[in-house]
Order: sequence, then C-alpha cells, then structure tokens
Amino acid sequence: MGTQARPTTSGQTTLALDIGLLLLLSLIWGSSFTLIKVAVPTIPPITMVAARVTIAAVLLILIALAQGHALPRQGSVWVAFCVQGLLQSALPFTLISWGEMHIASGLAGVLNATPPMFVLAIALMTGHGRQTISGRRIVGVALGLFGVAVTIGIDAPSGIGTAAPPLAQVAVLGASLCYALAPIWGQRFSELPAVVTAAGAMSCAGMLMLPAAAILEQPWTLTPPPPQAVAAVVALAVVCTALAMVIYFRLIRTLGPLGTTSGSYLRAGFAVALGTAWLDERFSWSSIAGMALILAGVVAITMPLPIRSAQRPPVRPSPSSHAGWNN
Repeated sequence: MGTQARPTTSGQTTLALDIGLLLLLSLIWGSSFTLIKVAVPTIPPITMVAARVTIAAVLLILIALAQGHALPRQGSVWVAFCVQGLLQSALPFTLISWGEMHIASGLAGVLNATPPMFVLAIALMTGHGRQTISGRRIVGVALGLFGVAVTIGIDAPSGIGTAAPPLAQVAVLGASLCYALAPIWGQRFSELPAVVTAAGAMSCAGMLMLPAAAILEQPWTLTPPPPQAVAAVVALAVVCTALAMVIYFRLIRTLGPLGTTSGSYLRAGFAVALGTAWLDERFSWSSIAGMALILAGVVAITMPLPIRSAQRPPVRPSPSSHAGWNN
C-alpha cells in the first residue's frame, strides 16, 4: 500500500507542475500578440523575428554554458536543431507577423488555435502517438476550439474564406501546422537538457532569419524605432522566446505533443484578456464562458489516460520499443 501511494502522489505533483507551466507558457505567448502590436508598426516583421530569435539564442547559450552544459558537436544534431528552429520559431513567427498585417487579430487567433487539430490528424494518419488518442482528448480538442471561438467572438470564424484575404489566412494556418509539427519533431531531443535544445534551435533560427532580414528588409536603412518598440522586441526575445522555449521543451517530454499544443487555446484566451486590460478591447460574458470551455478542453487533453487493468499477463516491452535518437 505504501509503495503504491508514493508514485501516485509524485505523479499528481508532476502533473500539477506541468499544468502550471502550461498556463505560464500560454500567458507568456499570449502576451506576445500585444508586444508584436507595439513593435510591428516601426519594425518590419522579418527584422523583428530575426532580432527576437538572435537575442534569445545568445541568452540561452550563455545560460547553458553557465549551467555547465556543452553544446552538441555532432552535425546531425545541428541539422535537427535547424529543422526545429524553422518549425518552432523562424517560419511561424514570420507567417503570423505577416498574416496579422492583413487580417483581424480575432480571426488570426481562431486560425492559430488549430495546432491540436493538426496533431490529432497527423497521429491518425501516421500512427505516431496514436496510443495517446482517446475519445476524451478528441472531445477536449473540440471544447478548446469552440472556447476560442466563443472567447474571441462566435462570429469570428465566419470571416474565414470570405472578406479576409485567403493568402493571409493560409499563412496563419501554416504557422499552426508548424506549431503542430514542432513538438513531434522535438521529441527526438528528450535526452538533451531543455536549455541546450532551446539554445540550439534558436541559434539555427537566428542563422536563418538574419540573412533573410538583411536581404529583404535592409534594417540599417530604416528609421530608428521608438524606445517602446525596442523594449517590446527585447521582451519578446527574453521572455516570450528564451524563457518560453525552456518551458516548452520540458513540456514536450512530459505532456507530449498534443498536451503541449493544447496551450494554443489558452494562448488565444490570454491574448484576448491582455488586449482587454491593456488595449481597451471590449470584454463580455462570452469571454468568461469561452475561457471556461478552454480550461475544460485543456484539462481533458492533458490529464493522463486511465490505466486499464487487464486480466491477462502484462506484455513485456521489447528492446525496440525504446525511442532512440534516430526514431
């Protein structure tokens, strides 16, 4: 009896910590929408993304070295880092920044709340992680998406494919697909410290975005941005990227891709709440109802699946069942 209680208590504590970190991550990334609104009028999107990921990369490298971690030397690991940096930061940050120049933020929020949909679709099509899918989690995904629609405005999805520019909508949906693929790809870094993975991925993202900004936007020719725009970019880099990525790669290991991407619902809800508080946007009781639905969906997705008691001998795991670097 006593030996069974300890793992249960430990598991409950770990789950509570993970959900708390998911809430924190969602709040951090939800605030990024407000910070981007402050910066983008005077700092072009590609330049802003390049500065954001480069500052974050430098900070993460310094933190990793200060903690005694050595960066990997294998070329294959850095190729994987580049894919991660492209999927998690370089491409989606740019797509969202460009998309929001052409469509309303509410519509963008609904479109950007779809990563769990893509994760489920990928799992069903490929079989990757299919064992983690249950009816409860599918219902949780549906509840979360409906909650986002209610929070932002139940009529917001009606703009999809109509008045809003289709290409901008495709761009934001493309970012959501990137956010769905990123945690699936990121599972291969489970043996590395989260700060090392974050440093490697952001370093590669910076190496991708700096030349793009120099070629396409030539930031040295622009009028110097105001202090509040610079402060917004620094906050995006330090808090919304460096700190957020360390939390993110930890959650990939503990909650998995579907649980981690469920934070996209909360991120949209926090974005609405922060917009109401700081940008004088309208707040209604529908927002409260929507946030309740979002929280219910996240709980349904992130709670561990029940352990089914079998009346037959347990199956012994084979050596091939262990995930290695090349899986």
